[in-house]
Amino acid sequence: MSKISTDRLREVIANILQASKDKKRKFLETIELQAVLKNYDTNKDKRFAGSIKLPSVPRPNMSVCVLGDAYHVGEAEKNMVPFMDVEGLKSLNKDKKKVKKLANKYDAFLASQTVMKQIPRLLG
Repeated sequence: MSKISTDRLREVIANILQASKDKKRKFLETIELQAVLKNYDTNKDKRFAGSIKLPSVPRPNMSVCVLGDAYHVGEAEKNMVPFMDVEGLKSLNKDKKKVKKLANKYDAFLASQTVMKQIPRLLG
């Protein structure tokens, strides 16, 4: 791989954005950029630390549900995030309509490691 100059990268991104405006699509378009660091082992080297705040939120209306054990349910409740515990999952009783309704209600699910093993058995 070769190095890409900053000017060239900005030019290409501007061209992509312009093409997106010229030909409107009926879905949300996204651009992904991957960077590879040569001779850098993430397990050994800890030179880079921190986070980057994006200028705009990628999915502002993304809804997430926590499927958790008692600890994670407590954390979700404290942070006002929708959650379901094992008893709530059992109440669905492998009913396909209820499970599908739950799946359509949220964009993503976060599950505790202990609950993750039980999900196929509880939801069918």
